[in-house]
Amino acid sequence: MTTSTTLSVAQAWRYGLMGLPLAFVALPLYVLLPNHYAREFGVPLATLGALLLATRLADALIDPLLGRVSDRLYRRSPATLLAWAAVACGLMGAGFALLFFPPLRSGDGLLVVSAVLLMLTYASFSAVTLSHQAWGALLGGDSVRQSRLVAWREGLGLVGVLLASVAPVLWGLDVMVGLFWAALLLGWLAWRAAPRPAADAITGTAAEAGHLWQPWQRAPFRRLLAVFMLNGIASAVPATLVLFFVQDRLQASASMEPFFLGSYFLSAALSMPLWLAAVRRFGLARSWLGGMGLAVAVFVWASTLGSGDAWLFIGICVLSGAALGADLVMPGAMLAGLIARAGDLGRTQGAYYGWWNFATKLNLALAAGLALPLLGFYGYAPGAREPQALQALTVAYCLLPCVLKLAAGALLYSSFIHRKGSS
Repeated sequence: MTTSTTLSVAQAWRYGLMGLPLAFVALPLYVLLPNHYAREFGVPLATLGALLLATRLADALIDPLLGRVSDRLYRRSPATLLAWAAVACGLMGAGFALLFFPPLRSGDGLLVVSAVLLMLTYASFSAVTLSHQAWGALLGGDSVRQSRLVAWREGLGLVGVLLASVAPVLWGLDVMVGLFWAALLLGWLAWRAAPRPAADAITGTAAEAGHLWQPWQRAPFRRLLAVFMLNGIASAVPATLVLFFVQDRLQASASMEPFFLGSYFLSAALSMPLWLAAVRRFGLARSWLGGMGLAVAVFVWASTLGSGDAWLFIGICVLSGAALGADLVMPGAMLAGLIARAGDLGRTQGAYYGWWNFATKLNLALAAGLALPLLGFYGYAPGAREPQALQALTVAYCLLPCVLKLAAGALLYSSFIHRKGSS
């Protein structure tokens, strides 16, 4: 297997470009689609919420199984895997287009068609994502090489998020769908031209691949997943509550919201080279711990803001975006190294990424399930201006993530730094 740290820019972007359409598709499905169905088709919010919850839960549950399928296809050949990814890309593109322009636009027919299309789009999205992540792990190399691969994938993904956030506003939903199709095609073609795993990275037959539960038998994976989930919930809570905080605590105008989101994601993308330099000097685990520390400091500062501090909040967005850069690069690179050290690379890497993505989606559900009921219990509702309600919002948005980040950092230190197990 290739272990060299050498990775040209051309090789890196060809692998990473698929991250752009994969990130592009996620934002419209999670942010635009619910509003679109409620306003354009009159779907009741309660019905829409139940539909989205059921399809997202089913999507999370099938990720480990899709990872297992990915393992088997890789063991046949990378070309077989690329063909599988091409079919999944086609299904994803069709499902995405039909969700925003459904053939049935009212009644039970709309709900049934939407449920089928959501599952089709989610499942094909997961299939491509898992296969793409596993491909990067199979390219091998040390922590620097793996962190560069992940940084290109996630950095181009942030470009996809920014593009998806402006396309429907500036050009409309039809242009947004066209851009997604173009990005998907270019991403797959670049992936096809990217470096391929070495012959000795995938050995044996599909039947010899490890089983679905094998990652859970590895103690380092269990520890890393625990850190990842604690840290992921800490990041997902403010993502769930940010608009409430901006609108009610800061009382900022709606025209400033794009500046907040844009500065956050742009800062995350621009921070990637700095985090790669940190990896070369300090290693993956210590660099990730530094990112957690930065996030805690930033959210403590955010807890001091109030009405009229909207411009100061841009500084919060820039610094928390930089901390996000560490969250995007370090965990994925640590996971790739962990799989290689366990001897499971070329056998069960898809199963690892299946459980990893299951945890990612579970984090989003747990964040909403933790933060929103907590706010309601302490008397906050959208539009509230009472001091007690705003204090509850500040605690949930700023201080709860700090507690979770500190717990994740303590676990990261004890499991991968104190033990000297970082890559």
